[in-house]
Amino acid sequence: MPVNKPQMSAAYKTTLKVVNRLRQNCHEAILAGGCVRDMLLGTEPSDYDVATNAVPDEVARIFKRTLMVGAQFGVAIVLLEGRQIEVATFRSDDIYHDGRRPERVVFTDAEHDAQRRDFTINGMFYDTAAEKVIDYVGGQADLQKRVIRAIGNAEERFGEDHLRMLRAVRFGSRLDFAIEPDTLSAIKKHAAKIQNISAERIAVELEKIIVHPNRISGIKLVLETDLLKYIAPDISEQQWRQGLEVVAKLPEQISVELAWSALLSALLPGQADEFCLRLKSSNILRNNLAFLLKNHNKLPQSIPLRRSQLKRYLVEPMFPNLIELCRGELLSRQESLGPLGILERQIVELGDEPLAPPPLLDGHQIMQLGIEPGPQLGKIVEQLYTAQLENEIKSPEQAIQWINDYREKK
Repeated sequence: MPVNKPQMSAAYKTTLKVVNRLRQNCHEAILAGGCVRDMLLGTEPSDYDVATNAVPDEVARIFKRTLMVGAQFGVAIVLLEGRQIEVATFRSDDIYHDGRRPERVVFTDAEHDAQRRDFTINGMFYDTAAEKVIDYVGGQADLQKRVIRAIGNAEERFGEDHLRMLRAVRFGSRLDFAIEPDTLSAIKKHAAKIQNISAERIAVELEKIIVHPNRISGIKLVLETDLLKYIAPDISEQQWRQGLEVVAKLPEQISVELAWSALLSALLPGQADEFCLRLKSSNILRNNLAFLLKNHNKLPQSIPLRRSQLKRYLVEPMFPNLIELCRGELLSRQESLGPLGILERQIVELGDEPLAPPPLLDGHQIMQLGIEPGPQLGKIVEQLYTAQLENEIKSPEQAIQWINDYREKK
């Protein structure tokens, strides 16, 4: 296959300097992995990795600034021109005991290095000097066939690193490639082993799947391979498929919050947070999902909103996502989008009114008017601010009169 040579992007230029300097120091150095795949597909790689016969200590002697975070596995990170270039020594992996990483590695040559990689399309190299692809694993043929195939024995590859099962799904959906039958069969056979992978690694792969424009095929494949059953055993396939119907109605480009909220929209109260805890999601993501899933049924039923309600919604960072989630749900149920049209008109009519003006009176000032501290004070503060958002009171004097009227009613 012809290589689509990069248009000398800044990332490629920096990587080329790393390759050339290694060669000037009598080492073999070639591009490796996903960047070669992308170049063959005619797309600009998101990053470039270098493979070499230089060991990490030799890399560190050649480059002034390096990070040796993966030196025990033959990986050094070269810091050059504000970029981080991964430089990995050709290696073969020893036995994997934890389904994640080898016990040790043995430094070797490019051909043996290719054999320990995950999929054929990710196992190729590119010689920048000779301008040719080095392919020991049939990656070019599989690119032409548009298939994801494990290198060597699929069961052995997935036994080494269980996360490769999810990666196969991600690459298949992202590239719109089929998963080769033996590789797919091995995923289904060993799906339960995904439970041995850290929640954080699983979450990263899942999020890449659900935000990609080809997310539907990816989610379906994660379901069909039973991977989701073992990642979240408390969520039924029916709940996932109901959520998938909502996901199918979302815009092409979406945030991770919108993707998760749509996929989890059929869950019972508390289930979504349990799922987030299982995946060790950040508190920010958990809180954002809690807002979306708390309001996705409530919002359409509340339209038209009171002015105060509308303002409170509009100050929420997740409100645009909430509208898209509601739109997706209404479309999935083939219900009218009329309520959202009304909401859009309300937003336009609001104009440039302040959404969160400072309170006309604070709690201390209200207590000075004779309101005792306690739960009643909080209730009054809230009701007074609601009246302010409704434009029923517009000055401190009107707020004081509102408090006095409240006391007389009591």
